[in-house]
Amino acid sequence: MKASELRAKDVAGLEKEIKDLLKAHFGLRMQKATQQLANTASLGQTRRDIARAKTILAEKKKEAAK
Repeated sequence: MKASELRAKDVAGLEKEIKDLLKAHFGLRMQKATQQLANTASLGQTRRDIARAKTILAEKKKEAAK
């Protein structure tokens, strides 16, 4: 997911997106553990998406606190 798409969401939307990404990442980890994951690059991609969403969420919370 692109940062511009994440910046368009509000705080609640970002928190839901992070929750969904964490569930997806868990599912990918389980697939990897059971030798069912074909595209291992998707693990890194979801990890970066989670970090990107958390960064934007922190920026929005900091901005709202001012």
